[in-house]
Amino acid sequence: MRGKRGAAAAAAALPEQQAIHAVLVKSARPDALHATAVMRAYLRAGLPLHSLRLLADLLPRAPRRLLATSFSLSVAIQACGSSAAASRVPVSTGASLHARAVRCGFATADGDIFVRTALVEMYARAGRVDLARAAFDEARRDVFLCNVMLAAYVAASEVAEARKVFDGMRERDLVSWNTMIHGYAMRGEVGMAREIFDGMVERDAFSWSSMISAYTKSRRSKEALELWREMHAAGIVPDCITLVSVVSACSDLGALAVGADVHHFVESKRIELDLKLATALIDMYAKCGDIESAQRVFDGMPVKDVLTWSSIVIGLANHGLGHESLSLFSKMISEGMKPNGVTFVGVLIACTHVGLVNEGKQYFRSMSEVHGVEPTVEHYGCMVDLLGRSGHVEEARQLIRSMPFEPDAIIWRALLGACRIYKNVEIAEEAMAKLRVLDPLGDGHYVLLSNIYAQANSWEGVAEMRKTIKRENIQRIPGRSSIEWEQKIHEFVSGDRLHPRSKEIYKMLEEMMDRLKQAGYKPMTSFVLQDIDEQSKERSLAEHSEKLAIAFALLTTPARSTIRITKNLRACEDCHSAMKFISMVYDRKLIVRDRNRFHHFSHGQCSCNDYWKSGFHSALGDNCISYRNKD
Repeated sequence: MRGKRGAAAAAAALPEQQAIHAVLVKSARPDALHATAVMRAYLRAGLPLHSLRLLADLLPRAPRRLLATSFSLSVAIQACGSSAAASRVPVSTGASLHARAVRCGFATADGDIFVRTALVEMYARAGRVDLARAAFDEARRDVFLCNVMLAAYVAASEVAEARKVFDGMRERDLVSWNTMIHGYAMRGEVGMAREIFDGMVERDAFSWSSMISAYTKSRRSKEALELWREMHAAGIVPDCITLVSVVSACSDLGALAVGADVHHFVESKRIELDLKLATALIDMYAKCGDIESAQRVFDGMPVKDVLTWSSIVIGLANHGLGHESLSLFSKMISEGMKPNGVTFVGVLIACTHVGLVNEGKQYFRSMSEVHGVEPTVEHYGCMVDLLGRSGHVEEARQLIRSMPFEPDAIIWRALLGACRIYKNVEIAEEAMAKLRVLDPLGDGHYVLLSNIYAQANSWEGVAEMRKTIKRENIQRIPGRSSIEWEQKIHEFVSGDRLHPRSKEIYKMLEEMMDRLKQAGYKPMTSFVLQDIDEQSKERSLAEHSEKLAIAFALLTTPARSTIRITKNLRACEDCHSAMKFISMVYDRKLIVRDRNRFHHFSHGQCSCNDYWKSGFHSALGDNCISYRNKD
């Protein structure tokens, strides 16, 4: 739609050229110079077909004069390339112009540089990189022609061939270097992109933006933010694309302070807050635990699209504010905005986190019946989770059997999680049989089933799970918890002693655990993996990654300030219990983002009301598994 409006505006802005066009068509002897000027004006206005139509109208009457110069021929070839890119003219049209260029001597190695460059670009835009290379090999090369060939290879995802051209260039400009960074970034070869980036003598905003974007898309968010700091220090002014990448990296890491600084930078520099950047800020604030700021950004937006609405609906749902999320969804519908599949993921999560089973079923049915959105495997997963958490395990199993496509591992894992809460061994074994095929190395499945067997006093089953884990060499995903302090991300793993302040952290940890026990906390030692004594089990639980992160926060942050933790797995039940006591004993608010949702701890309570103990989890936390002996 935007392209049509742009073309119409461009055409309206060319009254002089259109007038000349009309005169040329009626003329018995059209002037070649005027014709070329009009063709070029059309081309610059983004109307290449107009150029070719004029050429087609005039060529029968002035074949020799009209394409007699390299300038007119290069304009015609460029118009052909632009039209071929939109699949509006066949490659054969450009090939006929190529033949004319050869006959006129413009396409030889010593021929006209504009014609030779136009030919390479025309074939490249038509998707014929082989013909582009053939034209390239016939020509004497300069940096501009090489850049055209580089772009052609990158567009065709042939980055290795682009690298050969790049390495063979006698001289390179910023475009050369940036094209290679972009090519490697598109293929996810971030290391190679960084090698090119580091080899640059000078860089522009595109260089920095491409590299930061590459890191963000590859989930190497720490490196993205490090590069952002370097870019900022170098005084390079970022564009909105760069800022979206930086904000997305903050979302991934839970780096609220950095994200808030970027937002302040946008406001102080009066950078236009377009839809993409504003939506990225909403997502960042929500994922970093500041749902109030996410709501403020949303409320301040004069124009919103479906992605904006979906971001706030999902954000509220993940913070346990299910009713608020559903209320906003209703407002979205009332304002005439059409929801999409992403929106309904947020709606179903909202129902799941507050236990609205009947409402969830109604929303699920309305997707296709009312809104024309066909449910995907992700929506079915949300429904299985909703039914399973609320005790409708058999109904969840029947829903899986009725799915119009094969259920994936996430679906079966959700069902397995529900079986743990409601101690349904039969359905758990069915789910596990599927998971062993779909995701045989997923450590969380074996952990969950082992706990289900333990709850049912089936110690033979527990022993079998232990043997399976050892026999199949199932590797546990290490729990990692991170906390932002002084605009740096500090990350901890279970039993971590690598932090520079490790001694202080463990001293604080010991003091913290003593105070929690005095307040009534009891370590859940039955969930410890190792066959060790009770005291060692307590120590193992105490050294879970989120407890280390909290001990670090108690050392470094002001009294009564909010502590924000991000974890890659679900917090185990022992840590969940401990954090409720920490919020009460230390008079702190804790906001913990695990892989499933946010938990807001305050005054000894959690926002989830403990309605959380199943769902999309690949593990039960750091070292938590019920390997209890029968006796």
